[in-house]
Amino acid sequence: MSIGQNKLGFVVAGLLLGILVASIDNTIVSTAMATIVSDLGGLDKYVWVTSAYLVTEMAGMPIFGKLSDMYGRKRFFVLGISLFLIGSVLCGTAESITQLTIYRAIQGIGGGAMMPIAFAIVFDIFPAEKRGKMGGLFGAVFGTSSLFGPLAGAYLTEYINWRWIFYINVPIGLAALALIVVYYKESLTHSKQKIDWWGAATLVGAIICLMFALELGGEKFAWSSGQIIGLFAGFAVLLGIFLFVETKASEPIISFQMFRQRLFASSTGAGLFYGAAFITAALYIPMFVQGVFGGTAVSAGLTLLPMTLGSVFAAQLGGILVNKLPYRNVMTLSAVIFIIGIFLLSTITPETTRFLLSLYMFLTGFGIGFSFSVLGMSSIHGFDMRQRGSATSTMSFVRSLGMTVGITIFGIIQRNHFSNGMTDAFAGGEGSGQLTENARELLSPEKRAEIPPAVMDKIVAALSESVSATFMCSLVPAVLALVCVLFMGNAGMKDILNKQSVSPIAKKGA
Repeated sequence: MSIGQNKLGFVVAGLLLGILVASIDNTIVSTAMATIVSDLGGLDKYVWVTSAYLVTEMAGMPIFGKLSDMYGRKRFFVLGISLFLIGSVLCGTAESITQLTIYRAIQGIGGGAMMPIAFAIVFDIFPAEKRGKMGGLFGAVFGTSSLFGPLAGAYLTEYINWRWIFYINVPIGLAALALIVVYYKESLTHSKQKIDWWGAATLVGAIICLMFALELGGEKFAWSSGQIIGLFAGFAVLLGIFLFVETKASEPIISFQMFRQRLFASSTGAGLFYGAAFITAALYIPMFVQGVFGGTAVSAGLTLLPMTLGSVFAAQLGGILVNKLPYRNVMTLSAVIFIIGIFLLSTITPETTRFLLSLYMFLTGFGIGFSFSVLGMSSIHGFDMRQRGSATSTMSFVRSLGMTVGITIFGIIQRNHFSNGMTDAFAGGEGSGQLTENARELLSPEKRAEIPPAVMDKIVAALSESVSATFMCSLVPAVLALVCVLFMGNAGMKDILNKQSVSPIAKKGA
């Protein structure tokens, strides 16, 4: 692949813009959902809007990653941006919650193509000595967008209009599309291969069953209901068929041969648990700040700034360190700091000062930041251009799965602790259940002013305890992430540098 040095900068800019819009989308939309539902109606279909995006994005990741290995990165990255932009425009024009759900599914297909392919392109076009720096840059963008999503969503919804959380994607996405189409020249020769349709179909079906089981369980249907048990059973059956089909396919969507490599398997496992633990901080810190300290959704979103700064700094630092140290050494430092940060967050109370909370958040962000860049590089390490798309898409898929499962599990934990705390605080008095159900509304600045101080103190104490207990539980996946990291071995970017195994761009002196 031959790309001039000047054109290379434009390609990187296009990839970064693509990652920005894709990674920020789901968090920014989640923040605005209450307003969207009040405008469009369809509260009973609230969950479908989020699920539609997650299902198509997660199902698309391994499929598009494999297709990019087979037929080239550019066409599928361009397809991903195009679908994402079409979906964004349609979402902004939605007149009903059903329309919005369908359009979000289109967006999700595009997002599933953009995220993993962008990282694979970086490894294709950059020589080994620059991959760490670029991985750090891409990781910083991913971490920043994931954490700033709630703030951006709250600001656009409160001061402009919720439709602009979708329209804002258009100029950024068009810029990314133009840069990639014009400046990214892919010269790899591709051979026609058989597409694993059975694997794709069973994977999509399994993910649909799992996502809707997690989204609907405990909300629309009881966990013990026939609907939820049926969805989990469908997931198990389809997953079993998928695993069987993949062992027989000549070109499987997810190659289990990759998992025989110790570094890939351990990196993917770490990504799963990092995702599950990280999502608690992104979700419950703003809830704690708004509910316990008071303030608007925008001001609560701003409190994520220390964690964002920590993650951005660590992502770039990780990209530098991997050129000198094994992946395991860098990620061990990451996991230990992350565990400390999560533990400190589990100690927060209404008496915790904002300075201490900011310090705890910075440590947590610093710990997670390394994973945004280093795990992406370690998961691709040792694979050639024909396998990198599949490897990086599998990592993205597993991390997203960890975050999705984490949202569900820790959401249940937080709600149960809060409900029990409210029941104890009000001794099961009349109205305590209603207070629990409407807690988010009651903790808005306007509603807080209407609540008697004695009642408000009990609500704040119950909410604070539920959040800290959730962080304590999230130490489990954080520790499991460390265990996976310890199995990564001594491989590192230095191995590639020592072998002088560089990409064609370096050979041409581009």
